[in-house]
Amino acid sequence: MPHSYDPTNIFARILRGEIPNKTVIETDHTLAFHDINPQAPHHVLVIPKGPYVTFDHFCAEASDAEIVDFHRTAASVCAMLGVSLGDGGAGYRGITNAGGHGGQEVPHYHLHIVGGAPLGRMLSRE
Repeated sequence: MPHSYDPTNIFARILRGEIPNKTVIETDHTLAFHDINPQAPHHVLVIPKGPYVTFDHFCAEASDAEIVDFHRTAASVCAMLGVSLGDGGAGYRGITNAGGHGGQEVPHYHLHIVGGAPLGRMLSRE
């Protein structure tokens, strides 16, 4: 089943400059910004600038340049936040959600980088 991208989603609007954000870093292919509803002391969203809906969509259809840039930018965010183990940080969690069962709220691929405190179990059953 092909992915259907909705160009009216909030992240597309942020990328077009229609909605302000608190940018952490921006590159040719990637934007990272602070989450407006942080779930930890550090909570940054990393999004590709291309119209990708989910992680698997991005991995299957993004160019090599987009994929490399996205992951290198995410690594830079971890270093900037001081959470990277390689930089003496205590760790972080990278989260991506896909579809209804995955809890995806915005239909634009995004990686949550959260840290700055112990985060507890990865999943909880409700």
